[in-house]
Amino acid sequence: MFILVNKMHNLARAALILMLLVPAGMAQAHHHARCVVDDRDREVCLFNPARRIATLSPGATELTYAAGAGEQVVAVVSYSDYPPEAKQVASVGSHTRIDLEALVSLAPDLVIGWVTGNPAEQLETLEALGMPVFYIEPRTIEGVASAIERLARLAGTEAAGQQVADSFRHQMAQLKTRYAEREPVTTFYQVWDEPLMSVNDQHLIGQVMQLCGGVNVVGEQSRLVPRLDDEAVLAANPEAIVAGGMGEENRHWLTHWEQYPHLSAVANNHLFFVPPSLIQRPTPRLVEGTRILCEQLDSVRQQREAL
Repeated sequence: MFILVNKMHNLARAALILMLLVPAGMAQAHHHARCVVDDRDREVCLFNPARRIATLSPGATELTYAAGAGEQVVAVVSYSDYPPEAKQVASVGSHTRIDLEALVSLAPDLVIGWVTGNPAEQLETLEALGMPVFYIEPRTIEGVASAIERLARLAGTEAAGQQVADSFRHQMAQLKTRYAEREPVTTFYQVWDEPLMSVNDQHLIGQVMQLCGGVNVVGEQSRLVPRLDDEAVLAANPEAIVAGGMGEENRHWLTHWEQYPHLSAVANNHLFFVPPSLIQRPTPRLVEGTRILCEQLDSVRQQREAL
């Protein structure tokens, strides 16, 4: 009980410091604020550009840097490894368990939360302490570009953010045009191993598969990230299996499928790996992950033509 009371006292004291750091202009009229709508359809308004930003997921960190606001980031969470300079920023725990005391002591004037990845009660605590929380979780390719623009608006880095967002849109549109008429390739994307998990067509990765001409064999599942078993994959018999793995060079998830030599993807050596940070984070590097996936699925088509 003493530890809990002491922590609450520290949080309250840090919140008081934060309030003292907030510019006096907070009493200005609403129309003078810079306002955006976050991915929970909430309007978030700041009366001045954010100067001390806390990003509570690796994707949020990367998006904030992409928006041109990297120098304003004062707190990140574990695995915020891109761009490399993000590794030098103070860490305040993981995306699933935030060290609130450490975070509040850094006096952020904007917190970038993850809709389904951060503990809701912790973000609600931060809001109760007066910290603006901007929730992100892009579900579409356009949503990624929009997230960059909105973050740039809050950080006062509109020009830099717009340039990155426009470049991202342009590159993804080029890939879409390039692969629009390619023959479909039935595909299974493995987002986790135990339990076995994939994505449906509404997921951003599912949309990337479609852009590349892939047909998601579990695309009609009702859950965004469905849990499955080997039998479901064997029944679907995809031409390609793509895994994200646990790390950037970890391909061991694919070896699991080699026990099924009659599976089409195994028989034809169509077991592929895409570094997860390039396809599982909703950031501008999705262009690179999409390009890799499209080329992998194209190799399936090329083998078909050679037979």
